[in-house]
Amino acid sequence: MPPKGTAPFATFLIIGPVCFFLGVLFALFPYDYHVLWTTPSATPPTLSLNGDPTHADPRMTYFALQENHLKFLHASPPLISRILHIVIGTGLLGFMLKLYKPSEANMLFDGASLVLYMCGITVYIANIVKGLRTVTAGAYGGNALPAGETMHEKIAEGNEGEFIGREDSLRVLAASNTICALVLVGVLVLQAGQWYAQRKETEEMEQMDKVRDEKRATAKAQGSSGGSKKKQ
Repeated sequence: MPPKGTAPFATFLIIGPVCFFLGVLFALFPYDYHVLWTTPSATPPTLSLNGDPTHADPRMTYFALQENHLKFLHASPPLISRILHIVIGTGLLGFMLKLYKPSEANMLFDGASLVLYMCGITVYIANIVKGLRTVTAGAYGGNALPAGETMHEKIAEGNEGEFIGREDSLRVLAASNTICALVLVGVLVLQAGQWYAQRKETEEMEQMDKVRDEKRATAKAQGSSGGSKKKQ
């Protein structure tokens, strides 16, 4: 069992990164929600440069917004990804501290939390990182877009069939974000369950100690009263 003073700090090292990643995924949720659960039948008109209303292709709305956002995200400075990986490592450090000479409760709650955390890392590496690279390269279905062409132009020309899998790839990426969010919520639930279990255990131990002390005090009082009666 880890020393009593290190357990709260280790828990903080776990909860902090988890909440950080949930915040990042929450920022992505407006894009993922429409891609996963909304299929617009029509697109509201937008104004062109000369002020005339224009209607965009429904296929180029939510998917195009998500695609542009992901490209911008993937093109962020290297400092961003380094901070992200440092935060991931901080969470792993917290698990290592809590699982050093673990108790039964640590093995149950922290072990399950670590499994969920590693599942989130696996989804991040296998789906999200790969998906960001695919979106940036435009290599949907294994085919890269020719230089100087965009997927929007292919859709407008009606040739998006050559690059089948664009919408599916974006949906997989959005679903991966949702899976990571659910996994991280599971880590928080397990950590909260561990805190509650430890609190109840402490209360029960204090109650048992109180009852034991009362019994000892009663027995001592009875023994002293019996001794005084014998002297009389």
